[in-house]
Amino acid sequence: MSMPRIHWDDLPAPARDAITERTGPVEKVETAQGGANSGFAARVHTASDVIFVKGMPAGHSQMPTQRREAAINPYLPPASPTLLWNVQEGGWDLLGYECILARHADYSPGSPDLHLVAAALEELQAIDSPPLPSVKTATARWAAHITDSAVLEGATLLHTDLAPHNVLVTDRAHLIDWAWPTRGAAWIDPAVIILRLMEAGHTAQDADQWAQRFSSWATAPAGGVEAFSTANAAVWAEIVGHDPLPWKQHMAELAKYWADYWQHVHQA
Repeated sequence: MSMPRIHWDDLPAPARDAITERTGPVEKVETAQGGANSGFAARVHTASDVIFVKGMPAGHSQMPTQRREAAINPYLPPASPTLLWNVQEGGWDLLGYECILARHADYSPGSPDLHLVAAALEELQAIDSPPLPSVKTATARWAAHITDSAVLEGATLLHTDLAPHNVLVTDRAHLIDWAWPTRGAAWIDPAVIILRLMEAGHTAQDADQWAQRFSSWATAPAGGVEAFSTANAAVWAEIVGHDPLPWKQHMAELAKYWADYWQHVHQA
């Protein structure tokens, strides 16, 4: 569930002081417009640097996602922003990141960003998930919606939320917002991004073809992909049942369409 976004002056004074102790005197703060899972998210400018700070009330129900994001950071690809510090003060849990001045990725057909996104995901596909208790296995995450979750087993570190607002573009793509790191089969992330490509206007066939560049997807077991696609469609339907925002309804429709498409293609 999303949470309301507050501004710098709305943070408790002890929380602002804790940030300033780590950044130096603050000259300007720009509240971030994107994202919905942080109560505070902003670019904090000092005389010599810019730090991206995000956080939420320490007792919030979504705190486990922020704890996971902090724990996984040392194991991420070099292109992902480095976590500089984590502080709890004034009833808030705050993360200070290296700030990448960039724009969000464009996933639309023909976008020049697509080859940069593919390169970033290819880099991630080569990384094994660290043995952190906070990182769930894919089998555990989708177990409630899949009969044989063993098809999702693997050692790869997965992002699992590859929406374009979670990818920043400079001269390359940077994967951000690691609230749901997962250990599992490498082909799961290509399966996840296919839905986001379809959201941006790609056909199911074209999105599938785009994902063929990843060896994990090209060699993925058809039965495993079918099982995951059906489970993922069920997850999106469940999400809509709790929070029927239009974009979530659209994603649920795409997930169902993709699951039907995959089953049709591989039964033909």
